Amino acid sequence: MAPTTELVIARHGEAACNVAGIVGGNRSCTGLTDLGWSQVERLAARLADEHKERPYTAFYATPRRRVIQTADIIAQALCVPITIDPELRGPDHGDADGRPWADVKTAFRGPPQHAPDRPYADGSETWNEYLRRATSALQTILARHHGERILIAAHGETVEATHTLLLGLQPNACLRLGFVTTHASLSRWQRPTNRFGRTIWQLVTHNDTQHLGPQL
Repeated sequence: MAPTTELVIARHGEAACNVAGIVGGNRSCTGLTDLGWSQVERLAARLADEHKERPYTAFYATPRRRVIQTADIIAQALCVPITIDPELRGPDHGDADGRPWADVKTAFRGPPQHAPDRPYADGSETWNEYLRRATSALQTILARHHGERILIAAHGETVEATHTLLLGLQPNACLRLGFVTTHASLSRWQRPTNRFGRTIWQLVTHNDTQHLGPQL
């Protein structure tokens, strides 16, 4: 029987831009808060325990500061190298970078997903442009690591892109559904092969935070 492919997406810990309510793009992301560091330390301890049972053979991260800090903590716990994939980065925010999300959403009359073919700020990607880029990067990674255990440290948007890809959602599905993703949470997909040689993607967990405990 062919080995099972497993894809685990770990969202970064709480960041200063999250607390301030600003758009945390390349210019304005200043990294994790103290709480965010604590969250990721617990996340890394859980992943290290899993790594002992079945090692992660590939570890990817997106290039923004809060994710790099998250990935560094995890990499130290697992003793695995990080591959930074710029195509997995969060949405390109254009002139919204560093502005309050409340102001951006008021001007756009909602979050980027509510008008997925329109830029939400000057120079920004549309939501569907982001999805096309991110899902293409995910497809490349999955093809490269067939039958392996893959870990990605990334954004809540990366989880949305993964679910869009593996659930086979239509491009504008974001107009009627969404996915809540907590800081330092895990979402997990597996692709086993049954005894008839058939393979399907299975969503095992979404937004798993049991490692954080009630106080975090």
